[in-house]
Amino acid sequence: MKKILIIGATSAIAEATARLYAEDGARLSLIARNPDRLEAVAADLRQRGAESVETFVLDANEFERHETVLNAADEAMNGIDFALIAHGTLPDQAECQSSAESTRREFDTNCTSTISMTTILANLLEPRGAGSIGVITSVAGDRGRASNYVYGAAKGAVTLFLGGLRNRLHGSGIHVLTIKPGFVDTPMTADFPKGPLWAKPESIARGIHKAQRRRRDVVHLPGFWLPIMLIIRSIPERIFKRLSL
Repeated sequence: MKKILIIGATSAIAEATARLYAEDGARLSLIARNPDRLEAVAADLRQRGAESVETFVLDANEFERHETVLNAADEAMNGIDFALIAHGTLPDQAECQSSAESTRREFDTNCTSTISMTTILANLLEPRGAGSIGVITSVAGDRGRASNYVYGAAKGAVTLFLGGLRNRLHGSGIHVLTIKPGFVDTPMTADFPKGPLWAKPESIARGIHKAQRRRRDVVHLPGFWLPIMLIIRSIPERIFKRLSL
């Protein structure tokens, strides 16, 4: 039996991933900001076979409560085997360009809060010498584009942080998984036109579940995003800056 903590548990990808662990008979602790939605997700997971489901209400930007809530979730399960951080927002790029306050707020949600909670989790797990931390970033963090560079910068910073954390924890028994989805069809992207590069949350969830079991370091989901991003990163800046992306 695994003990799984999911932060941002009401997001589409997180919920789909939680269902897979529930079907494994795992114990789950769920953290999200909407109590009603959180309880609905928990009830569904109990029906799907979870050993137990605990819930904790937290807005990711309540930094002063991070440590208290994460410690409570850890204690509720008597330790964490795998912690998945899956919260985030999709900023309005135009609004961020016109407002430093909006940019800072979105960066706090998509980057600083994640780094804060990941640091706390790492410090919980490291003395125990076992456990996994997985964080959903994005292929958008691999290169800045005019259409979403605030979001991309936040996710890119998280990706870089995770690389350093992985290096720090290497040899300690702690697994750090960087999850880089591409386009995912979720409520957050409901207004976007969809095409062949778009994936469903269930597909991303299966990739996360598999990557965590195999103790992968970095995973692009779906896998075809790895060669796509290799090509995009290889374009010289003098050319890339002229592209409309």
